[in-house]
Amino acid sequence: MKTMGTKEKKVVSVHAKVYAPVDKVWKLWTTPEDIVNWNYAVDTWHSPKAVNDLRNGGTFNYRMEAKDGSMGFDFWGTYDNVITNKVIEFTMGDGRKVRIAFCAVGAKTEIDETFETETENPVEMQRSGWQSILNNFKDYAEKTVNK
Repeated sequence: MKTMGTKEKKVVSVHAKVYAPVDKVWKLWTTPEDIVNWNYAVDTWHSPKAVNDLRNGGTFNYRMEAKDGSMGFDFWGTYDNVITNKVIEFTMGDGRKVRIAFCAVGAKTEIDETFETETENPVEMQRSGWQSILNNFKDYAEKTVNK
C-alpha cells in the first residue's frame, strides 16, 4: 500500500548543535571535498560528487545515490542569499526554498535548517531525511574538528 504524500507545501525545520566553532562548521558545510563525506540520509547511500559556487546567484549540484547504483538523483539549486558564517538561502531546482542559519554560541554552532516540503512524500518522511543528513553533518564535523 502506497502512503499518500501531501498536496500542499509545508515549511519544516530541523536543528542540530555542533560542538565546533562556526568558521570551521561553515567550511565543512560548504567545501565540496567535505560535502561528499556527510551528504546522505542513510548508510546505504552516498554523495559521490559535489559542485558548489557559494555566492549570491551561484549554483550547487550534489549527486546523491545508492551505493549499489540502483538509484540516484542530483540535488541542485541557486543561492539567493549567502552571508558567510551566518546564513545560506537557496531555491532548489524544483522551486522550493531553503534557509540555513548558523549561530555561534561560544565554541559550538547551532544550525537551523528550514525547507519547503515537496508533495510526493509524507512530510514526516522528509523531515526525518533532512534531519538524518544534518545529523551526519554534525557527526562528521565533530570528528573532523576534534581529530
